[in-house]
Amino acid sequence: MRKLSSLCLLASAFCFGSTAHAQSLLVVNQGDTSLSIVDPVSARQIAVIAEGTPTMHGHEVASSPDGRIAYVPIYGNVGVGKPGLNGHEMLLIDLASREIVDHIDFGHGVRPHQPVYDPARKLLYVTTELGNSVTVIDPKTRKIVGSVPTHQPESHMLAISHDGRRGYTANVGPGTVSVLDLVGKRTITIIPISRETQRISISNDDRWVFTADQTKPQLAVIDTATNKVKSWVRLPGTGYGTAPTPDGRFLLVAVPPTNQVAVVDLASMKVVRNIDVPAAPQEVLIRPDGKVAYVSCNTSGKVAAIDISQWKVQNLITAGHFADGLAWAR
Repeated sequence: MRKLSSLCLLASAFCFGSTAHAQSLLVVNQGDTSLSIVDPVSARQIAVIAEGTPTMHGHEVASSPDGRIAYVPIYGNVGVGKPGLNGHEMLLIDLASREIVDHIDFGHGVRPHQPVYDPARKLLYVTTELGNSVTVIDPKTRKIVGSVPTHQPESHMLAISHDGRRGYTANVGPGTVSVLDLVGKRTITIIPISRETQRISISNDDRWVFTADQTKPQLAVIDTATNKVKSWVRLPGTGYGTAPTPDGRFLLVAVPPTNQVAVVDLASMKVVRNIDVPAAPQEVLIRPDGKVAYVSCNTSGKVAAIDISQWKVQNLITAGHFADGLAWAR
């Protein structure tokens, strides 16, 4: 069992340690190789857990449905497609004790990147880039139970349908999206997007999948019925992370070149407003109650909390160096 290598507790009136089920925002800090725990009520970082992997870092995080465990794959020490160290494990962090309590080893360097928990089938999926695949894990046994080929390199991010049957990976370098049969563990088709694409999300009704063209300021809208690009949404700059609001009305898009979050009306498929945030917005996570959107802002080490009812930044939360992946722990 790997033990916690360091822990920084920040003064706060909120007592996270009193319950394993307290709601919290999780932030992966690439530059600090750490995981921040943020109290959403006070909008303050209350703890920092070191990953214990100083030469490599995680990028993304997911949490178990009961809010007890955070899953942090250790990717490597560089960005996607670049030469460097290749991560081979995923850390399991107990959020109540704030300790690394276990790890899952993929057996060799695969650059595990994004974990996604599927509540429908109660499985955990992790993109494993160098394996051109998505690895399937049973969270109860903490064992690898399968693999789904993507037939593309650099399968970086993953979105899954709400019934757990379909998966969609953004394949960065090839500029494609792989459509996966998660039950049959096979690739259904590969959709060309552009010379390079990044990030991916799915609408609440599973009708649309969204991924950002990295060569032009536009967002691809994929029709999941036909597995083809249905339309393009013009953006104020090159897009990155996206997330739909729970009511299905809007899609929020991080736009790093302009330091904004673009709000797309999903009825018209047009940007209806832009919200200024700190430099280099990366990932968007919308709170389950639909009231607040959190946006990690990489170079500033901040997380912008956007009040969705007013479309305004209500708080800037200090996280760590190169804040990136976000997850909500119930």
